[in-house]
Parts: sequence; structure tokens; C-alpha cells
Amino acid sequence: MDFPASQTLDHESALHEAIREDIISGRLPANARLVVADLAERHGTSTNPVREALQQLRGEGFVVMVPNRGARVRPIDEDFIRDIYEIEVLIEPALTRWFVGIATDADIAALEALHAEMLDLNYSDPVRHGWLDTQFHHTMYERHYNRHAVGLWWKHREILRAIGRRHQTSRGRQAAVMREHGEVLEAIKAHDEHAAAAIVARHVEGSGRHIIEQMRAARRASPKEGMV
Repeated sequence: MDFPASQTLDHESALHEAIREDIISGRLPANARLVVADLAERHGTSTNPVREALQQLRGEGFVVMVPNRGARVRPIDEDFIRDIYEIEVLIEPALTRWFVGIATDADIAALEALHAEMLDLNYSDPVRHGWLDTQFHHTMYERHYNRHAVGLWWKHREILRAIGRRHQTSRGRQAAVMREHGEVLEAIKAHDEHAAAAIVARHVEGSGRHIIEQMRAARRASPKEGMV
């Protein structure tokens, strides 16, 4: 029986997310060999969707392909997070500077609405907050002419968001996120591209450092478990 294209895509997306979550959670430990047949049996699917999922995870940095040894789980450690956020500290300010020059009243109104909802939500629904936060940045970056840069931002954003879901955001970091969103919004309204870029750089670095701090805290609390 042939499945509609939308069902196939939903299945592939769910499989990709399931394997990624197994890696982030440690159910598939660092450096573990990823055997396509075993993963297909585990998830009740054929081998082709598994191969597609592993290629996608390879592109995201969760899986490494070792010659003559197949696919293995890349360690999700502090170096991995550091490498990602250091790249984002370079990309996002550049995207932000460009956006300030083209931002319309409608763009600013959209950002204000997203920021207002995040303030009202006050982290009571972390999933909703994550979506709003992503939309806030997406509104600024989505029209940039450098599609490779935007694609790289999106890939890194999804990685950090997936990992961040496993760690609680401290009250201090929550307050900083809300403050920084408000500050960058004011800089955009003032057409101050340099201020907006500097705030975004601080915002990205702060989020990356916070994830690393939470990973260290989790490791201290469960030393026998080792790194995620």
C-alpha cells in the first residue's frame, strides 16, 4: 500500500526526531555504532528511512561517519555546544545588522507581538516559549539574501533547542532572555544596527554558556552517568 507523501514525510520526521532524542538523552551513548538494520527493527520501519535519518543527523552534527566503521554517535559534550554557539555569535549579528536596514513597521509590529506574548507567558509553557523565541529570530533572518547563512543558523538553532529542552532554564537566564529581546527590539526601532548586533551576540553567547553550565551541573549531580 502506498502512503500519501505527507504521511511519508511525517514518518521520516518522527523517525529523525526519535533517533536524535535517543542521542541527546544518552539512550544511544557517545561513540555507539549505529547499525541501520538494528535501528529499523527498533523503530518498526524499513532501512531506507533510517539511512535518510542518519544522513540528516550527520548534517546536523549528531552522527559521524567513520570510514570502514559506519555511523557512530557524536559525543554531545561541552565542546560540541561551544563550537556551535561560537559560530552563531558570528552569524546572527551579521544577519541582524542586515535586518535593521530593511525592517518595516509590519516587521517591528510582529516582533513586538511575539515579545509581548513571551512576557505574558513568562516561561509557564517552555514549549510555547521556545516556538515564540524561534519565531522572533526567524522574523529577523528569514529574508536574508545569504540562504546558506540562514540555513546554518536554523540548523544550529534546532540543535541547541533540542539539547536545551533537557536542561531547565534558570530564572536568571529567563530574565536575561526577556531583557535582551526587549533591548534588541528597541535598537531595531532606533535603526541602530551596531547596537542590535552587539545585543544579539551577547544573547547568543549567553544562551550557549547557559547550556554548558547546565550540562556541568547535571554531570556533578550524576557523576556516574558521565556526559550526555
